[in-house]
Amino acid sequence: MPDIKAIQAELRATKLDGWLFFDHHRRDPIAASLLGLSTNGLATRRWFYFIPAKGEPRKLVHRIEAGALDSLQGRKYVYSAWEELHKNLAKLLSGSTKIAMQYSPENNIPYIGLVDAGTIELIRKLKKRVVSSADLVQMFEARWTPEQLHSHLEAGKIIDRVREEAFARAAHFVRAGKPLNEHELQQWITEQFRANHLTPEDTVVAVQPNNGDPHYEPKATGSRPIRAGDLLLLDMWAKFDRPGSVYYDITWMGYLGDRVPDSYAKIFRIARQARDGAVKFVQDSVSKGRAIHGWEVDGVARGIIRKAGYGKYFVHRLGHSIGQNIHGNGANMDGLETRDDRQIIPRTCFSIEPGIYLPEFGVRTEVNVYVGEREARVTGAIQDEILPLLA
Repeated sequence: MPDIKAIQAELRATKLDGWLFFDHHRRDPIAASLLGLSTNGLATRRWFYFIPAKGEPRKLVHRIEAGALDSLQGRKYVYSAWEELHKNLAKLLSGSTKIAMQYSPENNIPYIGLVDAGTIELIRKLKKRVVSSADLVQMFEARWTPEQLHSHLEAGKIIDRVREEAFARAAHFVRAGKPLNEHELQQWITEQFRANHLTPEDTVVAVQPNNGDPHYEPKATGSRPIRAGDLLLLDMWAKFDRPGSVYYDITWMGYLGDRVPDSYAKIFRIARQARDGAVKFVQDSVSKGRAIHGWEVDGVARGIIRKAGYGKYFVHRLGHSIGQNIHGNGANMDGLETRDDRQIIPRTCFSIEPGIYLPEFGVRTEVNVYVGEREARVTGAIQDEILPLLA
């Protein structure tokens, strides 16, 4: 159940008249999560749920799915014909002018822009001003409880251990002259996750040139063997397989040799400097109480990589919000793919993962940053250099 009083307090604090939730065919998973709605059963008709800044919530449902919002408090309106929907929607929103919806101007934050343009037009036709709910979503969807932070840290200990063991396993098979391929090592990691009650996610295991593809996925057929002289990237993310758990997400790199070639070490060093520069910017800003936004953090890291001459090879955002989904509903560290202007707020977590992807090989280094009330911290181990796995 949503905390109506807390939502209303935030609406008043941000001078909004209400928050309007809308869904059709379960297009808005944010609405389902925030309102605690079941994802089972039929959902073939439009529904609306309005939380005003003051007073009782109101809901509008179709007569043949009249129980769709019965788990939520508030007065119920029903409709069958579209004319009746329009008439009752006006009643639902009476007394309000400025309304938040899952809408993003110019689709600037597409993860929030879930309401279709026609529905936005309909609300505006009722002389309502529609604004983005992005900040509200972050406030009520992205902030962690102390228990969730604990689950993140405990999952991280296991994932860091499995990461060390995976690198050691790759090295062992190379020394034995029987190299594993990328998919085989990925499946071993998955088994370790499952044995430790973590979600069996598909870890990225990639050697060059596959590690030059940011979203490479090793397959059962066609995966490359991991041989001596290979640069190995592991991107690992998982959470405990129990309700409410949140993810831990890292990327580390190892070299199947006793000395890392300068060509690899140089590029990793630049990515590391970008990572550390972004982390320091966040930490300094939080400690000084200075408001910062996702696009600014991205800009710090991207500027370092660009200055080193590799800007065109950093082709994705710096990082993403982390929550019960691996890509959470808080601010992303993004000034490239989008201009994420959401403020970074306490009790949220995100990745910082700069990468440089050349045609011959790619590198990436990833840490998770948790923002508290007065400080920000990296929640796990930090890689300073590519690991020489056969040393």
